[in-house]
Amino acid sequence: MILALSIRDFVLIDRLDLEPGGGFTALTGETGAGKSIILDALSLTLGAAADRAMVRAGAEQASVAAEFAVPPGHPVWDVLSEHGFEASPDETLTLKRVVRASGPARAFINDQPVSAALLGEAGETLVEMHGQHAASSLMRPSAHRKLLDLFAGNEALLESCAAAHAARLDARETRERLEAELDEAVRTREWLAAAVDELDRLAPVAGEAARLTDTRTRLMQSERVSEAIGEAEEAFADAEIETALSKAARAAERICRLPGFDGADHPLAHAARAAAEALERALIETGEAEAAIAALESLVEHDTGALEAAEARLFALRAAARKHSVEADLLPDVLAALRERLSLVTAGEDTLIRARRAESAANAAWHDAASRLSAARQAAAARLETAIAKELCPLKLGRAVIRVSVSALDEDEGGASGADRVEFDAETNPGAGFGPLRKIASGGELARVSLALKCALAEAGSAATLIFDEADQGVGGAVAAAIGERLVRLGKTRQVFAVTHSPQVAAAARAQWLVEKGKGKSGGTRLRGLDEADRQEEIARMLSGAEITEEARAAAGRLLEDA
Repeated sequence: MILALSIRDFVLIDRLDLEPGGGFTALTGETGAGKSIILDALSLTLGAAADRAMVRAGAEQASVAAEFAVPPGHPVWDVLSEHGFEASPDETLTLKRVVRASGPARAFINDQPVSAALLGEAGETLVEMHGQHAASSLMRPSAHRKLLDLFAGNEALLESCAAAHAARLDARETRERLEAELDEAVRTREWLAAAVDELDRLAPVAGEAARLTDTRTRLMQSERVSEAIGEAEEAFADAEIETALSKAARAAERICRLPGFDGADHPLAHAARAAAEALERALIETGEAEAAIAALESLVEHDTGALEAAEARLFALRAAARKHSVEADLLPDVLAALRERLSLVTAGEDTLIRARRAESAANAAWHDAASRLSAARQAAAARLETAIAKELCPLKLGRAVIRVSVSALDEDEGGASGADRVEFDAETNPGAGFGPLRKIASGGELARVSLALKCALAEAGSAATLIFDEADQGVGGAVAAAIGERLVRLGKTRQVFAVTHSPQVAAAARAQWLVEKGKGKSGGTRLRGLDEADRQEEIARMLSGAEITEEARAAAGRLLEDA
């Protein structure tokens, strides 16, 4: 519901701040006072077209902001989410429009810039406006099916139909994919068979290419390794290292055996013994080094055949990888995929038959769900027509007939919401023929038809705020009282505003606002809430005209008491 409405420099309105409550509120005032301007301002925040003529003379811009209290789960949150707009259901929602005297108009939701289209889509879920110039959802055939489903309580049937439709689409997609794959497999059968045979003979193994590369590299370096070993062996042989070390060791030992040095504690004797020991160790290590070099020679691979085999295998793997545009290590995966495609040629027909059967079953399930939904809609349409007829007579529309037509869609038009087209048509005079609601009723009739539909539909529709513009046009007495009674009924569960010239309707309201022209040269439009005494005076004016009589005041008092 609307918590607050703020209007600045809009047409004749300089500044206006409203904080409406719940229930039914009547807007009254003399013709030309500006009641329609307030509705135009509110329409602007709900996405209506902007016009620079809306800016009050002398002002740079006009702005209108409406703050709403919206419960979690309301459709407006889905609308905002679908457009990527972030908002919390724990907070109020403010729709704002700014029209500049020069420059484009701008739209905002919670002070965040948005498109006028999004503003309109969100506003449509929050407020319904009914009247000669109001394009409410009741007047749009595209919304009639949803209204009938809400009236019928078809939520469970709709969920079942939507789930069946989703399964139907999945089954169709699976069948189409298998058909395409089978067609492709059949067209390339010979190539597939040859490719599978070639890779089967090659028998690639994951990681094999890397191992072959290492083996090939090692085998290719064996000649260089042999050359290096030969150089080491030749160096030992040419240098006669062992002979030289043996001679040096014997010489050092002779020093140690000379008289005066054998066992003597003399520095030279110590040095001679150390030299002899070092030479002995060097002689031993030299022998170990020669043995190590000989061992290297025994480990060198000189298998030319192994090198050729590794190279041939590696080149074959790389050629196959290039052919299939993959890395060599992925060839086993390629082989598995090609086998699967080839098997589809022989086994694919059976798979496709199963997919076609699954699709037929899914289509049957959807048709069953759609049929049950259609039956529920047909039954609800009859109940709704009866409910509407009961509302029309008291509103001086007894000659009118509202028909709720449920017709079948074409096969390809059915979907998650079933297979029905729902339209509300009207015949205002017997024999005139049925036509769209909006085209067959006058302005006053249209507002009253909307009122009858809203009362019959009860809780159908998401908008918690309803606005009726002159639903009492051209009627009075008992009919006006019937209009007031229905507005009060709607006001028990929703926020209802009605622009009215009827004292009976005004007296029925919970609250009454007076729209009047301001005094002075600037004129302008202002609005004020009326207390009980002011309401009686205003209703008396509505009864008697310019000159308010005591009889009119008494009649106004009785209307208020009766209400």
